[in-house]
Amino acid sequence: MRTLLASLFTLAILAPLAGCRRPSGSQGEDAGTPSATVAGPQGTVTVKGSDTMVILGQRWAEQYMKQNPGAKIQVTGGGSGTGIASLINGTTDIAMSSRPIKDTEKKQAQQRHPNGPVEFTMARDGITFYVHETNPVEALSIAQLKSIYLGDTTNWKDVGGKDAPIIVYSRENSSGTYAFVKDEVLGGEDFTVRALTLPGTAAVVHSISQEKNGIGYGGAAFAKGIKELRVSRDAQSEAIAPTEQNIQNGTYPLSRGLYFYLPREPSGVAKAFIDYALSPEGQRIVIETGYFPVK
Repeated sequence: MRTLLASLFTLAILAPLAGCRRPSGSQGEDAGTPSATVAGPQGTVTVKGSDTMVILGQRWAEQYMKQNPGAKIQVTGGGSGTGIASLINGTTDIAMSSRPIKDTEKKQAQQRHPNGPVEFTMARDGITFYVHETNPVEALSIAQLKSIYLGDTTNWKDVGGKDAPIIVYSRENSSGTYAFVKDEVLGGEDFTVRALTLPGTAAVVHSISQEKNGIGYGGAAFAKGIKELRVSRDAQSEAIAPTEQNIQNGTYPLSRGLYFYLPREPSGVAKAFIDYALSPEGQRIVIETGYFPVK
């Protein structure tokens, strides 16, 4: 009887351990140390770039790593241009960008990876122009925004506001948001030298919330504590608010995609992470963060 009980006790101890196998190809662990069962592929993926996307990327990474403790996703900002440059020189696995990659950048990337880069549209966003909550201006046309950001219009009274100087805020030139506004609003022309350059959209929003005569721009997700302007394509068109429906159907004139760029087709942790971000759960995080899901 004692021998039978001892045998049963030994089986009870060994049975759970039988299922604890080291996943093949794991890295960074002592070969003699047993590991717990881990869901999904293991490894580290670096994600770098767009400041517009950094909060979204971090939330995706946080939730993915909770479900997949064998994976490590490192997300940092620095601007879309910085992310794409890191992709080109091989110092990041995934570049986040709030603008499409340029042809010149694509050719540079292909020198290292001839079959790349590979693009994924991860979410959608609308470039929003912000003013102080007390500013009486509710809407501007793209032509009026261009005139303000080129420095031709310098007083709010010239666009339906009060008699006060317009304080212009912009982003640094490595920003994908900066590049989008330069291309889509300014027609490729340079920003006024009077523009005050700030390192991120959150800094722009904070400055506008403090400056009653200010105007700035950034992603819709950051528009808190300030007023979002409606935008019209021209003086004859209806001014459209940057709502989810208007951005998704293209009615809002300044909608855009938010992208991941990789040097090659993803595999392992990178593929699993992208699949998660594009899954229904990942796209719910897009909505919770203030952006808009991809269809």
